[in-house]
Amino acid sequence: MKKVLDLLSNQDRSPFLPKLMRELSDMKILAAKSLIQGQKARNEEILNDLCQAEFKVFSQWGDDGIIQFLINYLDIPEKTFVEFGVENYTEANTRFLLENDNWQGLILDGSEEHMNTVKADSIYWRHALKAKSAFVTAENINDLLMSNGFKGQIGLLHIDVDGNDYWIWKAISAVDPVIVIVEYNSLFGNKACWTVPYAPEFTRTKAHYSNLYWGVSISSLCNLAEEKGYEFIGSNSNGNNAYFVKKDRMKSLKALSPEQGYKISRFKEGRDSKGKLTFMDFDERFEQIKGLQVFNTLSQEVELIA
Repeated sequence: MKKVLDLLSNQDRSPFLPKLMRELSDMKILAAKSLIQGQKARNEEILNDLCQAEFKVFSQWGDDGIIQFLINYLDIPEKTFVEFGVENYTEANTRFLLENDNWQGLILDGSEEHMNTVKADSIYWRHALKAKSAFVTAENINDLLMSNGFKGQIGLLHIDVDGNDYWIWKAISAVDPVIVIVEYNSLFGNKACWTVPYAPEFTRTKAHYSNLYWGVSISSLCNLAEEKGYEFIGSNSNGNNAYFVKKDRMKSLKALSPEQGYKISRFKEGRDSKGKLTFMDFDERFEQIKGLQVFNTLSQEVELIA
């Protein structure tokens, strides 16, 4: 490890960087394999609390560990995934699936530059990965999936667009995933059935200066999951990703209510009107979005956050 770090710190050796980054990635994957083996001896503990499976390789938080537990515990012959909102894919929830388990997948992001970066990475020729530049909407998602060869049963779908997540999952009919992961806005709490009103061009940075007005509540996701034949099984410990599994694939996983599986977000991503981080706690962040419009997915009416 010291040799690797010394080389990284020497700018004159920059031609070695791609190889070194590959070696660092391989080291992380090797270390994670022992954690995966450890999960098998802790099934009951993890079944009682999904967060106990967490570890991080390429995911932003501990989602790599949760995903590994689920794909090894459940019967999933469909070793395919779709993830969108991946930026340049250096930090994503399906990259470990690609590199460690050799699943095949489709990633989508609105930035062509990000997708070109992925295509220039060695993972693009080493694995069965498709990377497409597209701003995902409820209107185009099914065409994007089918035109790239993804339809019917797949292993995992991850939705993270920081905005129209609810509306996009609601619209998806082209694929039938075993596992669905959807980002939720913890500031909306565990009782209110809220999502941002649908606008195809929605982006959180433009919707409100705070960068906190986006997405969907956990309760709205759970209601939609019920409509689509899924059970809610929990969230990651950072309180931003909710996990759902098809009802006929659950085995001994526990179905949870929104109140049982909800986690409060601790990360302080709020910003002021000049775009600077405010480092506000949960209650202060909620105050920043009070009075903004949300769509109530139960009443089907627009109301104000209060």
